[in-house]
Amino acid sequence: MSAPTQAQDYLRQAPAVAERFRRLKERPVVLEVRDLTRSFPTAAGKEVTALRNLAFAAHRREFTCIIGPSGCGKSTLIRLLAGLDEPTSGEVLLDGKPVSGPCPDRGMVFQGYTLFPWLTVKRNVMFGLQMAGMEKGQAEAEALQWLELVGLIKFKDAYPAQLSGGMKQRVAIARALAPNPRVLLMDEPFGALDAQTRSQMQHHLLEIWRNVDVTILFITHDLDEAIYLADRILVLKAHPGEVQELIEVPVPRPRHPAQTNSPEFLAVRRRLEELIHPRLEETVEKLPIVRLTKAGDDVE
Repeated sequence: MSAPTQAQDYLRQAPAVAERFRRLKERPVVLEVRDLTRSFPTAAGKEVTALRNLAFAAHRREFTCIIGPSGCGKSTLIRLLAGLDEPTSGEVLLDGKPVSGPCPDRGMVFQGYTLFPWLTVKRNVMFGLQMAGMEKGQAEAEALQWLELVGLIKFKDAYPAQLSGGMKQRVAIARALAPNPRVLLMDEPFGALDAQTRSQMQHHLLEIWRNVDVTILFITHDLDEAIYLADRILVLKAHPGEVQELIEVPVPRPRHPAQTNSPEFLAVRRRLEELIHPRLEETVEKLPIVRLTKAGDDVE
């Protein structure tokens, strides 16, 4: 095993870590992944393994971010957790019971805007409730409560085309939370937003999460986003996806943008860089050199 890096040493010694995460681990486990493997057949008759022997647990009201290099199987994992796909081996447990197919106890928010364009904001949030058999009047009352929570009650009668990207995702979050799921699964939900809107949505999500009894698993490529949001960060290896490290984020809550320059935040970022972006000369693929100019203006 390699020697600990400076970032690892700092994180292990961070004074806020031990007590905070001792309390987190005393909460009941809501979602547990046991030896999860997912392989896919190829056209050549072989198999490619997207995920291999994943094992981790998420506790009640924990916010877990999942990151890793491209091709590590993050989206495959979220589909397995949602019940939209089945593992080759291993299992996913929700409150100790095996997951088998989609269910309202797991809400899902995607990167793309998945609202029904022909329904108003209110009717979009009501949709899942009514599909589950809730009477229209009660579904409407529930939808209005969730729109109040996400700050969009004034837009209840608007259509998705009349909303900004961030507002659409807030409606999608309200719709996913309306059935009161145990777990909210989020697959890069802010990836299509501009930087300013993305920052606002991160703040909105933390405020919503503070007021709702839900456990969140959030996929992202953005290291700063993962640190800002998460209690713990699950880092996956690529080809196949395996658990590389589970980092306990020592940045105190409530979070605010000024913390991005704190020693705790920067230590986590250095550690994630070490894991996700190892030394460039060890990872860069050598490309064939094809000279397309003879102008004599060589560049570095």
